[in-house]
Amino acid sequence: MKASTKSSKSIYVIYDRNVESFVLAQFPDYPRLAIIADEDHKTIDTVLDICRWLLEQGADRKAICYAVGGGVTTDMVGFAASIYKRGVKYVNYPTTLLSQVDAGIGGKTGVNLDAYKNMIGVTKFPADTRIFPEVLKTLPEREFRSGAAELLKTFIIENKSGNYEKAVAVLSAETIDFKALEPLVKAAGKIKEKIVEKDPFEADLRRVLNLGHTYAHAIEWYQHTHETLAPLSHGEAVAVGIIKAAKISEALGVAKPGLSAKLAEDFKACHLPVDMPCPEEEIQEAMKKDKKAEGGAINFVLIKKIGKVTIQEIHDLHKYSE
Repeated sequence: MKASTKSSKSIYVIYDRNVESFVLAQFPDYPRLAIIADEDHKTIDTVLDICRWLLEQGADRKAICYAVGGGVTTDMVGFAASIYKRGVKYVNYPTTLLSQVDAGIGGKTGVNLDAYKNMIGVTKFPADTRIFPEVLKTLPEREFRSGAAELLKTFIIENKSGNYEKAVAVLSAETIDFKALEPLVKAAGKIKEKIVEKDPFEADLRRVLNLGHTYAHAIEWYQHTHETLAPLSHGEAVAVGIIKAAKISEALGVAKPGLSAKLAEDFKACHLPVDMPCPEEEIQEAMKKDKKAEGGAINFVLIKKIGKVTIQEIHDLHKYSE
């Protein structure tokens, strides 16, 4: 299926160089810029390079930027679009499972500041987000599993129709049934859209989408500042963070004992990590600098049960270190 595009000289395609064949097939007639879309290049310098390219192309305030790639791409292109000439439109074409169920939806844009995740950015909603389910079949196994963690996270937050159990069944199968996966991807996207519509600027409800991310971002900071043999991807770090959130939920009496063991068993079946890859005492400082930290406390997402979460201020996560 070819992307539907309007005949316009104002469309500029910025894409992850890893999806070039998809871009050439879908957008042969528009100016294109390939970028390196990884965490090391998720910086203000890359965003400025995108802005310079738009200027060189003669893009005016009627420009529309197409962001084609995973979450790093949509984050950076969305940020560039929000600041170029005080703001132009952008459209997301998420090409990874993670971006289709999470990063490509919701309007969060931004870049890392040194080793700290997404510290610079704005909320700017895309004019549209267009999903091409068929691209998931081309993903490397580990990148696919990274997105699987965000899919499971969404259904831990809301589990209507037993979508969490359905997702575990699909993701733990020896061969992925993409036909069965497609409605789950759409369902997860709708859940996030509904939450974002109610709380677009993360004043309250939208914070539940940060489930697993306090520890995940701290793990990523540690990996960026220390030599690690096998660094976790973002989704893998989120998986570990969710298990940690479940353990803390049990310790606080928010969840019944056994929740973390149940989730760990499911995540392992889906080929996701569940154990902390670094000493917890060494990531405490990073968690204090997390965007979700306010007044010395962290707005931490806890799990009551699969399908129901809550947010609670926690002043000292160190006491829950293992």
